[in-house]
Amino acid sequence: MHSNMNVVITGHVDHGKSTVIGRLMADTGSLPNGKLEQVKASCARNSKPFEYAFLLDALKDEQSQGITIDSARIFFKSKKRHYIIIDAPGHIEFLKNMVTGAARADAAFLCIDAHEGVQENSRRHGYLLSMLGVRQMCVLVNKMDLVGYEKRVFKSVVRKYSRFLRNINVYNVPFIPVSGIEGDNITSPSGRMSWWKGGTVLTLIDKFKEENPPDNLPFRMFVQDVFKFTAMSDKRRIISGTVSTGSLAEGDELVFYPSAKKSKVSSIEHFGENKPAKVKAGMAVGFTVTEQIYVRRGQLAVRTNEKQPQTGNVMRVNLFWLGREPFERDKEYVLKNGTEKVRVKLFDTLKVIDASSLHSDGMKKMIERHDVADCVLTTQRPVAFDIVDDFPITSRFVIVDGYEIAGGGIIREVIRDNQAKYRDKVIDRNLRWDIGSITRERRREIYGHGPSLLMVSGPEDPRKSEFAKALEKSFFDLGKKVYYLGVRNVLAGLDSDMRIKRHNLYPEDREEMIRRLAELANILVDAGIIVIATVSDLSYDERETFRTSVSPVEVHTIWVGAPEESDSRADYVIEEAAEANNHLTKVISHLDRLGVGV
Repeated sequence: MHSNMNVVITGHVDHGKSTVIGRLMADTGSLPNGKLEQVKASCARNSKPFEYAFLLDALKDEQSQGITIDSARIFFKSKKRHYIIIDAPGHIEFLKNMVTGAARADAAFLCIDAHEGVQENSRRHGYLLSMLGVRQMCVLVNKMDLVGYEKRVFKSVVRKYSRFLRNINVYNVPFIPVSGIEGDNITSPSGRMSWWKGGTVLTLIDKFKEENPPDNLPFRMFVQDVFKFTAMSDKRRIISGTVSTGSLAEGDELVFYPSAKKSKVSSIEHFGENKPAKVKAGMAVGFTVTEQIYVRRGQLAVRTNEKQPQTGNVMRVNLFWLGREPFERDKEYVLKNGTEKVRVKLFDTLKVIDASSLHSDGMKKMIERHDVADCVLTTQRPVAFDIVDDFPITSRFVIVDGYEIAGGGIIREVIRDNQAKYRDKVIDRNLRWDIGSITRERRREIYGHGPSLLMVSGPEDPRKSEFAKALEKSFFDLGKKVYYLGVRNVLAGLDSDMRIKRHNLYPEDREEMIRRLAELANILVDAGIIVIATVSDLSYDERETFRTSVSPVEVHTIWVGAPEESDSRADYVIEEAAEANNHLTKVISHLDRLGVGV
C-alpha cells in the first residue's frame, strides 16, 4: 500500500515553480490522458508558445496574468508513494496563500532562478517554511539553461542561500541544478551538466522522510460545538469537533482544557448504520460523555493519560504579519487557535525582523506588513494550546484584525504570569473533583438559566453592598436562582482565622482571602446559580483569580465609584455610588445581553 506525502513548492515570482511541476508530471506520465496535447493545441490556436506551467494554471486569469495566485494541489505518484504537490504562489501580494499551502506540507521544494539569483521572496519564503515547522527542504536552482549550465553560477547561488539558511538555523539543505523547461535533472540526470553527480528531483523527493502520522500522536481535538436534541425525549448532549491528532474510542477518559473538567466518552455518535469503534486524525466526530460537565466551543480535549497541553494567557510566539495596518500595542485583536477565539493584545516585541533581509530591530515596538517578530501576546482569558516543539498542529494560530486574517504564527512557549501557580492548583482540583449525580445541564433545565459570577467592586463604600443586594432581589424577582455573597460574611466565618489589618476591613493576607472566596464562588456556580459577590478595590490579578477558579463560567464585573482607582476594566461602571440603584434596570439589561440569567 502506498503512503501519502504533502510537498509544497514555492519561491520568488517567475522562478519557475509551475514549470518544474508541469515537467515532472509530463515526464513521469502522471498527466491525464490527452492533457499535454490539449494544452499544446490550445497554445497553437492562440499563437502562444507552449509552457509546462500551463498544465497547472487552471484559473483563466492566472494564464492571462502569468502568475500563480492560489495554492494549486496536484496529485502525483512515484514508485515509492503518492504525493500531493502544493504549488504555492510566489508573488508578495499572495503570501497568505503561500502560508496556507506551506502549513499543510511535510516537505518543501524552493525554486531559485539561476539567472536572477536569490531574491526577496526566496529569503522570505525560506524563513516562513522554517517558522511553520517544515523541517525537510530542497532548493532547486532552476533555469540553468539561461546561464549555460555553468557550475560556478550554481555554486554561487548555493553559497549565498546556504549562508542565509544558516542565519535562520536551517542546516544540511540539499541543492539541485535543474531546468524545468528543458527537463534537466527533473526525472533523469542531465547530459548537459556532467559536473553534477547528485540526484534528480524525482530521486530526492522519494528520500524525504515521512513525518510521524497524526494518528500516532496524543489525542487533540478543539471543541467545535455542543448539540442537544429535544425530539422524542432525546437527552443526549453531543460534543463535536474534528480530530487534530491521535484517535478516540468509547471509554476513553478526556480532560477539557483550560478548565480541566474531565469525563469519559460514553458513545461515539454517527449518521448512518455503521458506527465507527474509533475515530482518527482528520475525522469529524460527535460523542457523548458519562458525566455531563460544562463544555464550551474552543476548549481542547485531551486524554487523561497523555501529555497535557499548556494553559495560560501570556505566550511567546513567532509571528508573521500580513495586515495592511501595523500590529500595535494597546489595540485589541482576535486570536484564533483551532476553534478557540479570544481577544488578544500585543504585549511586547522582543525582536522584529525583516524576513527578506534578516535585518532585526530590537527597539521596534510595532510589527509592519511582511515583518516577522519574536513577540509576547496576552489574551483576555486563559486558553489551551501546545507549543510548536511538542505538537506543531495545535501550536498554530492566526490574528484577525476586524474581518481579515492579518497575521499568523506558532506558539514557542507559555510565560508564567501571576496566575500560573494558582491555575496549576485549579487544574489539579478539577482533575480530582468528585462530580455529583445531578449534572450542570440538568440544573440549567430545571432553573431555566445557567450559572454566572457577578463581581461588584469599587472603592470602600457601604452603598456598593446595598446595590449588590438590590441586584440580587431584582434577579430573584425575575425567577432566577441567585445568591448574594457578601465579603463581610466570609470574613466572619470562613476567614475568621485570618488577622484583620488595623483600620481596614481586609486581612493582612488579602491574596489568601481572595483565593478562598474564589473557591467558595466555584462551589456555588457549580450548583448552577447566579452568584453576586462584593470585594472592594478589586484588582486585575484578583479578578483573574476568580476567572481561573470558576472557568468556563463567565465572570462579569460591575464597578461602583470612581473608575480611575482600578486597573481592572469593568463590564459596567457606575461612577457615582449615590446613583447606583438608579442603574439597576440598565445593569440587568446589560447583563442579559451578556447571557447572564439565560
